[in-house]
This record gives sequence, structure tokens and C-alpha cells, in this order.
Amino acid sequence: MLSHLWQGKQNKVLGLDIGASAVRLVELSRTGGRYRLERFAIERMPMNAMSENDIKDVNAVASTVRRAFLRSGSKVGNSAVAVSSSQVIIKTITMPAGFSESELEEQILVEAAQYIPYPMEEVNLDFCMGDTVGDGELVEVLLVASRSENVDARIAVLEQAGLNAAVMDVETFALENAFPLVGTQMTDSAQVHTVALINIGDATTTLAVLRDGNGIYTREQMFGDIQLTEAIQQHYGLSFEQAEQARQNNELPEDFNSEVLPSFRKAIAQQASRLLQFFFSASGVSHVDHVLLSGECATIPDVAAAVAELTGISTSIASPFSTMALSSNVAGQELEKEAPAMMIACGLALRSFDE
Repeated sequence: MLSHLWQGKQNKVLGLDIGASAVRLVELSRTGGRYRLERFAIERMPMNAMSENDIKDVNAVASTVRRAFLRSGSKVGNSAVAVSSSQVIIKTITMPAGFSESELEEQILVEAAQYIPYPMEEVNLDFCMGDTVGDGELVEVLLVASRSENVDARIAVLEQAGLNAAVMDVETFALENAFPLVGTQMTDSAQVHTVALINIGDATTTLAVLRDGNGIYTREQMFGDIQLTEAIQQHYGLSFEQAEQARQNNELPEDFNSEVLPSFRKAIAQQASRLLQFFFSASGVSHVDHVLLSGECATIPDVAAAVAELTGISTSIASPFSTMALSSNVAGQELEKEAPAMMIACGLALRSFDE
């Protein structure tokens, strides 16, 4: 079915990043050209509510979203959420530039069936018009499709939490949308043209390569914060639930920083290096100017240094709130600690200002 996964200009929306281990909420406003963080909240996800990127228990996830919403104190009912990049099919096609909107939609449904390995009645599909090509008689069209069950589960969660799904996005697009918030944080940023933004999230690691602020490559692989919990579980002979509880309660053994964390930090660097090699092989590009790390695992001490050492590329931690004004509702100390993990939520909240 043809269904709008993202919309045009919106009223204010909350950015809601529904991850395997937590829900992250961001509310932004804008005065002139400067953004202001009005509210944010993080609420941990119950065990088994999510399986990697799939919602398994709608009731549990909805309750978590509701707690995050109430904790934030926000009054905004419209929300922007995202499906994982691994749950979507993205394809760029060319179409005649002279089609009317109805003709375009009809033809897109025909074209999309060639690329989507599911019955069209089981798919949510949207498209975005791009640039004209050649002599101007053709136009590029970006197709994005996801199985309806992925979209419907997120809509059900929001409805049960008392919120409205105003925007359904894709995590990679949200990550790229947040890049302008961090693009000037790099040393000699004026000389940096190609940036690898690597988001090491709860269950997945996503690479988005941008050249002069425009996305040119994305890739996602299964690796994230959950692997650290599993490493704790295996090293100390705990159940997964016990290991996660120890992390949340800050009750890890004294030798955690010396016995477990170094090997996980090395694993992050290896994952980053592997993603970059995929990009180099696929694109023919031989280097990137800078690596920016975000996501839950970007808060791990010295992780940027580990990535820089292995890849030979200057690396820093993304902080999307660093240039924003902060409302009196925001606890600055908690925000500083959690900022790198809020990139996707910020990218979603920025949909409030789409034209």
C-alpha cells in the first residue's frame, strides 16, 4: 500500500527513539536560528520487551514510552518515531518528470513491486522526489518501504501510550538529520568534507557517511550495547538479567574497568573499522576526514581514542546539545552524560522544523 512514512511540514513533534534497552525522548524549540532543548527523558526498557529492533511486547514498550513522556513533563502529543534501517528497503529510481502526482503514485506502485520481496498489501511505502537528471526529462525518486508489521507495532505503542504517530522515519535518516548539530564540533571542521558518523546503539551499529553534509552511504550491522551486557554476563557467571541490573544500579565488580571494558572497547573499534572498510570497498573512496561516534556505547571512556588508533582517522564524540540553549527543566549533569546516545532522538525531534 502507498502510505506516507514521513510527512512534510509538521507542528512540534517529540523525538522518540525506541531502542532495545531504552526509550529516549527529546523535545526541541527554535528561536531564530538557535535550537533550545525543552525536555528530555530516558526510560529503561523491560527485559524481553524488544528483540533487537523488533517490538515483541507492545504493552511493555508502550508503558515505557508513557513513563518517559510523564517523566519529561512534556505536553506535546505528536511524536516522530523510526524503524530500524535493517527493517526498510531503500531504492533510488528514475521517473518521467512530467507525471502528475496521481500518475506518479500509480507508477511508483508498479515500479516498487520489482524491488520489494513482499506482497505490496503487506508493505508501507513512501517516496521522496529528488533532483532532475540528464536533460531534465527524468527525476530521481527515493523509495522507502517497510513491512507493515514494523510500522503498525510502533503506531500501536504510541497510541497505547496516549501519543500520536505524526512522523514515521528511518533511523539512518534521523541520524543524518541530526548531523548539522554536531558538524562544527570537529577540530578544523572547515577542512573536513567527508565524515563517518557511527552510531553504536543498543542492538545495532549504523554507519552514515556524509560528504559536505549530504549522505552518500549507509550500512548497519548487529552490534551494540547489548554485547557489553553479554560480556559482563559471561565474565562473571551472571544471568543476562543480573548483568543488566548490575549495570543499571552501578553495582559492577571493581575489576570491571580493567577486565571487561578494554576488550569491549577494542570490539567497538574493530566494528568501526569493519564498517569503514565496507564503505571504502563499495564506494571506491579511499579515506574519510573524520569519524564521529554517537549512541549508547559512545559514552564509554576512551572509546574515541581506541577507534582513532585502529583506523588511523581522527575521531571524536558527537554531542548534539552542545550549541543549544537549555530550558530550566533540563538537568545539565545528566544531559552531558547521556548526550551521545540522544542523536537519533534529536534527529527525530528536528522533524518539527521540516519545511
